[in-house]
Amino acid sequence: MGIEVLNNCIGCSKCVGSCPFEAISMSNKKAVIDLTKCTLCGACVQVCPVKAIVISREMVKRDLSAYRDVWVFVEFADDADIKKQGEIKKVSFELLSKGRFLADKLNQKLCAVVLTDKNRDYEKILSEYGADRVYLLENDEYLPYDTDIYSASIMSLINKYKPSIFLFGATYKGRDLAPRMAANLYVGLTADCTDLNINNDGLLVQSRPAFGGNIMADILSPNSRPQMATVRPNVMKIVKVLPKAVEVIKEDIRIDKNIRRVKVVQRHKEEEKGYTKIENADIIVSGGRGLKSKEKFEILNELAKLLNASVGASRAAVDSGFIDKKHQVGQSGTTVRPRLYLAFGISGAVQHLVGMKNSDVIVAINKDPNAMIFSVSKYAIIGDAHDIAKKLIEKIKSAKAVA
Repeated sequence: MGIEVLNNCIGCSKCVGSCPFEAISMSNKKAVIDLTKCTLCGACVQVCPVKAIVISREMVKRDLSAYRDVWVFVEFADDADIKKQGEIKKVSFELLSKGRFLADKLNQKLCAVVLTDKNRDYEKILSEYGADRVYLLENDEYLPYDTDIYSASIMSLINKYKPSIFLFGATYKGRDLAPRMAANLYVGLTADCTDLNINNDGLLVQSRPAFGGNIMADILSPNSRPQMATVRPNVMKIVKVLPKAVEVIKEDIRIDKNIRRVKVVQRHKEEEKGYTKIENADIIVSGGRGLKSKEKFEILNELAKLLNASVGASRAAVDSGFIDKKHQVGQSGTTVRPRLYLAFGISGAVQHLVGMKNSDVIVAINKDPNAMIFSVSKYAIIGDAHDIAKKLIEKIKSAKAVA
């Protein structure tokens, strides 16, 4: 792996200002790279207008003993949500909890990577979920999120500290940033993992559904580091630990604003009063094709209001036009982990089970006694989903009237 300035360099010097480590200078109207300072972050490659800077990468078996520790990218609430700005997203706590398990198996440290406009005592919060170390990068340029800014900064960290494992949430930010990082590092990336483990050789076992959810694939990256994966939200259990002293490593990385290729002109957040997103709901009332029509599906809205719940749906129900896709639970929808999941008229295709099987309590209602949904249910009710929903509504109304 190395970096080279080709003869077609025009001496524009754009690369000089882009380098976070001041590793580039100009000599005789040509860029010169100081290899003792260069971390191969690729920022200069991005800004070169004539592609005169090239990073060469070869897939060869190499000594990976210097790579240690489990890293987790800490993600914050959407930039457009001013009320929650600076709030750590739940998926980060899920990853830290799983990362603690992986780090313990490897006898290594669990490290959180934080890019923020300002520190809000994040090390105290992250310590409650097992973090041993926090890599803290503070700069106003980290808000709003930008792929180029984030990838250049994190590349510098990776090349300097050499993590063995790096985990991202399978969110819109994680799905954007992780592939960019993997491509820059020339390493593999397993997307949408639903489980992670360590095998006898100390390798990260990255498990994800494959072939439409019909099988689970276990993927290894034996010859490259870091081992990278994105993990679906709501599949890993959050485990709190006793807070402890956390090592904080602050990195002052110089950022060139010119590497931004996207300018945010306006942000708009759609507000829906009285609607809790299914990924955040404690109770979900979900319906499938067994409800037979959009009109019959409406009864779930009434039940959800009585239970202060959100409404979910199977892909079949969404494809049938019973409800909008944002309510879809499953592999091609949203993964959920509520305290209570009520499934009305859902047969239990593998793709749906992947998205809800980790719910605390699952109650399934279906006419078919052999429906696959019963294989993951704690309680099974065999009968007409619409009729049972109506009876349940009547019982809840009666109980509330007495109370």
